[in-house]
Amino acid sequence: MSILWEKSETWRWLGRRTRDSKPFFLAFATLCGVVPGVIGYGVMQLTNSRNPQLEARLRENARPESLMMGKVNQERLAEYLGELQRKEDTNDRYVAALRGETLTRTPYQRIQPVPKQNAEKKSNSNEKA
Repeated sequence: MSILWEKSETWRWLGRRTRDSKPFFLAFATLCGVVPGVIGYGVMQLTNSRNPQLEARLRENARPESLMMGKVNQERLAEYLGELQRKEDTNDRYVAALRGETLTRTPYQRIQPVPKQNAEKKSNSNEKA
């Protein structure tokens, strides 16, 4: 940055203006945020294809693993959204995630409550003895 400050008169002018004028600073900051956002949005719109034929061809050529994972993810999402809709307690899911486990179960069947930490410690100490 010091090279820019030392060599570029435009950069020094910009620094002085943003320091001295709050409206100029706000306009410059807005411009620095809006212009990249507009360019990014335009690129996404140009590269995003909503061609039904292309989507059908890609689905036909999909690998079996991809199709299976899509189906599994759709089932898990449906199950999770159903639990939320029924206002069920989903804390066991978070406890399992903290332990590095993944909950697998048949759809619409809740897992048994997570055992207390004390019970696990007792069983581990019994095994060591």
